[in-house]
Amino acid sequence: MASSYSTPAVPISAPLAPKKENNTPVGSKIAELNESRAELLSRIQGLKLDLQNWRSKLDTQVKIYRDELTDLKKTLNVEVDQLRTEFQDLRNTLHQQHEDVTASLRNLGLQDVSEGVEDGEEQPKVEAKDEEMQTPAIKENGKEMEN
Repeated sequence: MASSYSTPAVPISAPLAPKKENNTPVGSKIAELNESRAELLSRIQGLKLDLQNWRSKLDTQVKIYRDELTDLKKTLNVEVDQLRTEFQDLRNTLHQQHEDVTASLRNLGLQDVSEGVEDGEEQPKVEAKDEEMQTPAIKENGKEMEN
């Protein structure tokens, strides 16, 4: 019986010939890929430099804007403090004028209306001059009403 596991003899030179023919295209493909790889690496390096430049410019702009905002904040705080001081001065001046008017009214025998209301006292009534009492009546439909 012959062995079914035996393999027929294959000439060794036959498979080597096609490999040599395939080596030439593979070599050119490798060269193309290496060239493409070099181009891509070059582009990547260029993009990295662009990114670094962009970040540097951005950082510079951010610093400039922060400095400007800090200056504006300081200026605004100074102006707010000046306004507070001016309003306090106005408040003090008005308070002093109010006290002066109140003292003048007391010297004349009158009282400040606001003090009387605060103290719960009745205000003395000051009679108006006769001339002031004879003011024209309220106008109705553009005509003066007669008393």
